[in-house]
Amino acid sequence: MSMTAVKTQDLTGAALDWAVAGATNEQGYWAELFQQCVITGKTLGGISLKYSPSTDWSQAGPLLEKHKIGFGPVRGGWVAHPNRPNEPTDWMRAEAPLVAICRAIVADKLGMVVTVPAELIQ
Repeated sequence: MSMTAVKTQDLTGAALDWAVAGATNEQGYWAELFQQCVITGKTLGGISLKYSPSTDWSQAGPLLEKHKIGFGPVRGGWVAHPNRPNEPTDWMRAEAPLVAICRAIVADKLGMVVTVPAELIQ
């Protein structure tokens, strides 16, 4: 699988969901499982599952709470940021709230540039 570096602010769709899977799962097995779900649309056990926190509130909501992401509307779009007391804030912008939230999670856990499978870039 060919990998490519992408600015976190530019992540969208499956590439963003893949990065969120890696950023939010402390145990490597679960990160790989969810990342595989993004690529194939199925779990390793063959059960249909779409992992898409950038479009599904039921998947993003618990992440929002767990990672204490602040977000809100701004000039026709949305911003989100990780809760970092006494540290600089990285504001992630997007047209949709879940995209901004997911970008903030990735920025907090993986940084402002991430490596994702090239096949997931839109």
